[in-house]
This record gives sequence, structure tokens and C-alpha cells, in this order.
Amino acid sequence: MKETTSVAMPSCFHRWCDRFNNVFKTKAQKTGFREYIGGLLGESDRKNLSQIANNTVGLSYHKLRHFLVRANWSVDAVNERRLQVMWERRQTKPSRSFALIIDDSGHRKSGNFTAGVGRQYIGEIGKTDNGVVVVTTHLYDGVKSLPLDIALYQKADSFPKGKKDPEFVKKPDLAMSLVDQCLSRGHQPEIVLIDGGYGNNTSFLNQLEKRSLTYIGGLAKNRKVIIKKQDDIKEEIRLDKLAESIPQKAFNLVQLSTKNAREVWVATLEVEISRMSGQKTIAIVMNAKSFSEATDINYYITNREDKYVTPEWIYSTYSQRNWVEVFYREAKGWLGLREYQVRDKISLKRHFILVFCAYTFIIWHQLTGGIRRRWANKPLNTFTDTLEAFRTAISYRFVEWLDENIDVFTAHKESLGFVWA
Repeated sequence: MKETTSVAMPSCFHRWCDRFNNVFKTKAQKTGFREYIGGLLGESDRKNLSQIANNTVGLSYHKLRHFLVRANWSVDAVNERRLQVMWERRQTKPSRSFALIIDDSGHRKSGNFTAGVGRQYIGEIGKTDNGVVVVTTHLYDGVKSLPLDIALYQKADSFPKGKKDPEFVKKPDLAMSLVDQCLSRGHQPEIVLIDGGYGNNTSFLNQLEKRSLTYIGGLAKNRKVIIKKQDDIKEEIRLDKLAESIPQKAFNLVQLSTKNAREVWVATLEVEISRMSGQKTIAIVMNAKSFSEATDINYYITNREDKYVTPEWIYSTYSQRNWVEVFYREAKGWLGLREYQVRDKISLKRHFILVFCAYTFIIWHQLTGGIRRRWANKPLNTFTDTLEAFRTAISYRFVEWLDENIDVFTAHKESLGFVWA
């Protein structure tokens, strides 16, 4: 059932939203928060302002838009409170040995008036198109997967002075500011996971090391490294040429006992990188036992001490980066991360953080088990299972409300132009 109303939402929803009361200044803002989060969690196929307003009995589009665009509340305070809620309980608090995943994601967006929109590479479609790109940090501790922070990337040509404009910030610099936000909370990751877009950036890696952070990053096959040959002679060589020269016996078979288990062959060696101090460990991961047979070859770099780096550790640790992709898929497919009807930068960030709140609501209840006890007859092991159980609760409570308020519901439908009403 797509329709809902905030007064008919399950009690667990209101108790959770009450935890945010102190970051809003007025009752209208507290109500707006509940109505927007409830709309994101509902069954409507679309999650933009118009659809949420149309599906929420007693809510007008202009009222909801005012909350998202004009109301005086701090989006950063809401996000900090969201993370505090997760850290307050034993079941939801992430472990200290968590991985911090840095990534960026884009989605198509037509027009040219929305902040950050422009022709740029959009990861979800694998090509350059008109769209919006965001940089995010994400946490995974082996059990819990949680979005942390988000920043909108704005291309240089969207500013009057291009790359020289003081407001222009490169993606690696945006990512580093998000890393600093995580560290400022006292949350020190055990490992930082980055893809090739950041792994190939020497300055970014140096900034991570300056903050005493251990990382694993992807590398491009044309990245050059420095190796020692006989008689301590050093040679600079491309990674793909290096991989081709390594004997087959240097590769170790790695197979993890996971749901989607696959066999890979991994070789590790120590190299030097131009403009970086000390030696780094390079890993070459192939889907065949020889370079000539392999159809999928990936290259990684880590600054972890060589004695701790094994082929199994490289493969299993970097595989955790997939959890940010799972989040993007769930947040875009179920919660409307890419659906909004606002244009300015602040309103965009408000929408993104409210989606984070809706996602965190489901994760929090999945871990604490409240929804499972009343609204499901099976274990809720995934985000989608828990969301479906909560939607069952919404429908049940709404039908109860409808029995006593059919006239209110009819008036709502009539206002939308439904003749039968």
C-alpha cells in the first residue's frame, strides 16, 4: 500500500525519530523529518517531493518542500546525531576494527540548473553522461554496513573561474575532508579501501600516510613502479609488463569460502613508487594461473607492513569494498537516493542525508531485532528483508487508521483529483 500518514506509522518509527528531536528547532521541523523519512521508507515507486506528498495523507507538497529547502535546520547536526544513535547501543555500535571505504557514485540528471550537474563519468552506467556525482565514506566491520558522510562533487567548468575558482574542490580533496570528518569523531579505521581513481593519486596516498592510516588501493595497469634487479639496479616498469614477467610459480591460489566463491591467483612483491617514501607492497590478482590465460587482472597497493601481507589478506580485505556498492544499489533502488526535486547544493545534501537516515533506521532495527519480533515470521538477515517487514507494519497500521478515518482519506484523494473520491 503506497499511502500512509505519519500519525499511523508504527510506534518503533516514532521512538526512533524521537532521538532526533533535539536537532530540530520547531515542531513543524520534527514533523517534516518524520514525514520525509516515512515517505522514503514507503512502498511508492518514486521518492521525490511530489510523490511523497501525494502518498502522505494530510501533507502538502509546499509544506514538505519548505522543510527540505527553506526550513532552518542543520543537515550536519542531523548526520552527527544519526551516527551517535548507532554508537549508543551495543548491538549497533561498529567494532573498532572497521574498514573505511572511500568511493564516488553518480546518476543521470537532465538539465543544467541542478548543483553539480554536468557531463562526467557516471559509474552506474559505465560511461560519460549528464549527471550528478557524489563522494562518500562508508563503514564495514564484518557485520554492519553503514554510510558515514557525503559530499557533492562540482566540476570545474561549473564555476566562473574553472579550476582556479576558490570553490572548486577535486574529488581526492573532497574524499580527504570526509576522512578527516571520520577521524574527528575519534573513529580510527583499521584499513582504508579505495579504488583506482584514488589509488593512482600519489598525493592522496601520501595524505593517508600522513594521518597514519593503513590502506589498500586499486592501481591502473599502466602505473609505473620501481623494482630492484640484480646488483641492486633499479628499473621503472609498468604494472602490466611487470605482471607478465613474473614466473607462474610466484602466484598463489586463493579461494575464500564465501557465497560467491571464486578462485584467483595472487602474487605480491615490494616496490618503490615515485614521490612516495619507503617500499610498498604490490599485489597482482588474476582469474587464471598465468598471465597469458587471465582475462581479469587487477593491481593493488598497500602500505601495511610486508610481514602481515598475505595473498589471502589482500583478496579478502579488498573484497569488503563491495559493501559500498551494495549500499548504493539499495539506497538508489529502495530509498530514492537519486530522486529529488531540488536544485541547490544544501537541499541536495539534505536529501542525501535523509536517505542515510532512512537506511540507518532499517539497519538499526535489523540489528536490534524489534521489527523481527512483531512483524516477521522469519529471521531478517538483509536490508531488503527488514525493509519489507517494516512496510508490512506500515500497511497494517494504516489499515487500522483507515477504518476510523475514511472521510479524511477520501478528502485527501479528492484533493488529488480522483473522481471516485
